[in-house]
Amino acid sequence: MKKFLTIAILIASITMLFTSCDLNSQAERQQNHQQGELVLEAQKQCGMPDLVNFQERKMMKKIIEQRDKANLVCYAYLFSNQTGKLIYIGKCMGYGLPYSTQYTNPQRESAYGDHTITQPDPNGLYMPSDAHGTWLLMIKSDGGTTPVYVEPDVIVSPSKLQ
Repeated sequence: MKKFLTIAILIASITMLFTSCDLNSQAERQQNHQQGELVLEAQKQCGMPDLVNFQERKMMKKIIEQRDKANLVCYAYLFSNQTGKLIYIGKCMGYGLPYSTQYTNPQRESAYGDHTITQPDPNGLYMPSDAHGTWLLMIKSDGGTTPVYVEPDVIVSPSKLQ
């Protein structure tokens, strides 16, 4: 009798687990559908902006092209909250990379194609999607470079700042 009661409780627990998961996914599907309807209505009422100059896109293109220069030397500074002044830390190659920048796509489809899962970088580590810090490739006195991780906010400029 005890064994029968244990099995019955186990079956009931599993049934409740799958039922609650299904109810959650039903609610999520319903919310997604409602959200989609709202977005369609907003699109009907508002439409797309009437852009003709695409100035911000042109500006972004120019910034990306400037960042892509092979020998771009920049100057890195930290801001001191105590003094309100910039502290020069040295020359660096380019503008630096946010710590959370990833070399490969951080997500991939699951083996079954039913959801997205995280994927490690080539070094086997799972990088955070949001991290506070910057990698700088600092230029040494002999002309070589060395990577430096900067945790506080960093200011990088293609010209020296006052």
